[in-house]
Amino acid sequence: MTSPHTARHIDTSRPHSARMYDYYLGGKDHFDVDKEAAERVAAAYPGIFVCARENRAFMHRATRVLAREHGIRQWLDIGTGIPTEPNLHQVAQAVVPQARVVYADNDPLVLKYAETLMHSAPEGRTTYIEADVNEPETLLNAPELADVLDLTEPVALSLNALMHFVPDPQDPYGIVDRLMSALPSGSALALTHCTPDFDPTTWENVTKIYTTAGTPVQFRSKADVSRFFDGLDLLSPGIALGHRWRPEAGDGSSEGPAPEPTDAEVSLWTGVGIKP
Repeated sequence: MTSPHTARHIDTSRPHSARMYDYYLGGKDHFDVDKEAAERVAAAYPGIFVCARENRAFMHRATRVLAREHGIRQWLDIGTGIPTEPNLHQVAQAVVPQARVVYADNDPLVLKYAETLMHSAPEGRTTYIEADVNEPETLLNAPELADVLDLTEPVALSLNALMHFVPDPQDPYGIVDRLMSALPSGSALALTHCTPDFDPTTWENVTKIYTTAGTPVQFRSKADVSRFFDGLDLLSPGIALGHRWRPEAGDGSSEGPAPEPTDAEVSLWTGVGIKP
């Protein structure tokens, strides 16, 4: 199942955050304009590659924790990005084969690869919706979402490295509140967010690069990231840097023979909260 907007034009005249993220992860699904912008970011902030890897590793761990320890069987992943294995549904279905996952993104290149996101375990379901987090009602009312997710049962809302692309004038807290309000008790919010807390000057430069490229951003402090979890019960260890949120050996994070990255290299606040 894919969106009816399959033919929407892929704009290669300016960089896109999803394709830049693909570059940070060492992928090949980006264009020269994305590579050039990503390399400008990397020149200002060499830790961006570490940050991207820790973001992925957190997603894997949080998904497993929610499936194993909290009985979550459904996920809504917004800002999906270009598929990078293992994708969220693969992580979830490795624990719970009947897991159901709805992916959403607004980059038509992601839509091009959406079939990769449809390779569900036979017991589960996945689908992809072309949608924008800034339009939560459109997303929540999409027939594809209702076809896969049962909103009377708990759902994990996954917002990884997304909300820093929603500056305050776009009401980021209101958006997350609206999405969570549509989900029942026992649902979860798993969120990651880049931060200037450890190197403000570097992140000011990164902000300028993204903004100049046509992508407004607002990187937030720990206190501001914590506001996304208002009204939720935070899982231990609370709001933590990506590499310190329940690290597991061998999960692709910084554990192992490689030296632990510095806080400034990671610069990523993470958290998981449960709706009472």
